[in-house]
Amino acid sequence: MCRNIKTLFNFEPPATEEEIRAASLQFVRKLSGFNKPSRANEAAFEKAVEDVAATARVLMQSLTTTAEPRDREIEADKARERSRQRFHRD
Repeated sequence: MCRNIKTLFNFEPPATEEEIRAASLQFVRKLSGFNKPSRANEAAFEKAVEDVAATARVLMQSLTTTAEPRDREIEADKARERSRQRFHRD
């Protein structure tokens, strides 16, 4: 799993269009191996990003859960702590 792609489902407030697009872009970059496509591949790359984003929207709207929505700030704090433990061994 690409570490830059974050979980977007079951958060309060819900994922924004920008977050969905950013995750889709990271996914297409990972699959294609391109950070930035050449002009010859740019249209196909952008179409793939849009297709993945559309599919992600459908998926998130279709999913159900009985779990309480996660708080973005609490999850961000947890991620910072994991990073601190991983990279700043005290």
